[in-house]
Amino acid sequence: MPGHSHLPAGPGPWSPVVVVVAVLALAYLAAAVRAGTGPRGWPRRRTAAWLLGCAVAAVALSPALAGHDPRAHMARHLLLGMVAPLGLVLAAPVTLLLRVTEPATGRRIGRVLRARPVHVLVHPATAALLAVGGLYAVLLTPLADATSGQVPHNALLLHYLAAGALFTWSIAGPDPAPRRPGMTTRVLVLVLAVAAHSVLAKILYARAPAGPDGDATRAAAQLMYYGGDLAELALAAALFATWYRRRAGTRRPGRRTRRGRNGRPRAVAQEDQPAGLQP
Repeated sequence: MPGHSHLPAGPGPWSPVVVVVAVLALAYLAAAVRAGTGPRGWPRRRTAAWLLGCAVAAVALSPALAGHDPRAHMARHLLLGMVAPLGLVLAAPVTLLLRVTEPATGRRIGRVLRARPVHVLVHPATAALLAVGGLYAVLLTPLADATSGQVPHNALLLHYLAAGALFTWSIAGPDPAPRRPGMTTRVLVLVLAVAAHSVLAKILYARAPAGPDGDATRAAAQLMYYGGDLAELALAAALFATWYRRRAGTRRPGRRTRRGRNGRPRAVAQEDQPAGLQP
C-alpha cells in the first residue's frame, strides 16, 4: 500500500463500540420477550440469529484482535463488516420493532422507510458503495494513518458494522422493505461487490512491502480474499433462501396474497408484514 506498510489498527484493548453492541443485544432481547407474549409470538431462530451476530461482533472487538497486526485488523473487518451483520439482519429487527410498537408509530416508521432519501440510502448499490468503497478509501489512501487514534478508530469500527449491516439488509434482509429492488438487481450488485472485494485483496497483496511487515500484510490480504469469499457465499445463500421462502409462500393454501406491480401474486406473510410497512 502506498505510504504505509500495515493496515489500520486500534490503540486500545477494548473498543467502546462493544457497549453499543451490548445495548443492541439487550434491546432486542427485551423486544423479543414482549413480542413473544403476543398472540403470534416471536420465532426463536430470529432471537438466536441476533444474539449470534452480537456475539461475533463482541469477539471482533475483543483485546485478542487489538494491536497493530494487520491480520488482526483484517479479521475485525471480516467479523464486523461481513459475518456479524448476517446474523443481525436475519433476525428481522425492523419487523420486531414494528411488532412491539403501537400501530400509529408503525405507520410513522413506514412513512420514513418509504421516503426517497431512505430509499436511496438502502438501495443495494448505495450500500455496496458504503461497505466496499469505504474499504478502498481506508486501505488504499492515507486515511488508514488517520484512523490510528482512539476516536477515529472507533468510528471506523462503527462504519464496518453499520455499512455491513446496511449492505446485508439491502441484499438479503427478511424484513419487508418498500421499493426494494428485484432479485436481478440484488444479485448483480452482490456479484459486483464480491469482485470488488477480491480485487482489493489482490491489490493489498501485490503492494505489500518486503520484510516481516510485508509478510503480515500479505497474510491479511489472503484472509480478506478467502474469508470474504466464505462470508459472501453465506450472504448469497441467505438471499436465495429468503427469495425461495417468499416465492413458496405464494403457493401455500390459504395464504393471503397481493398483486405486485407486474401483476403477479406476491405473498404477504404474517411475520414479515407488520403494520406500517406494507408497500
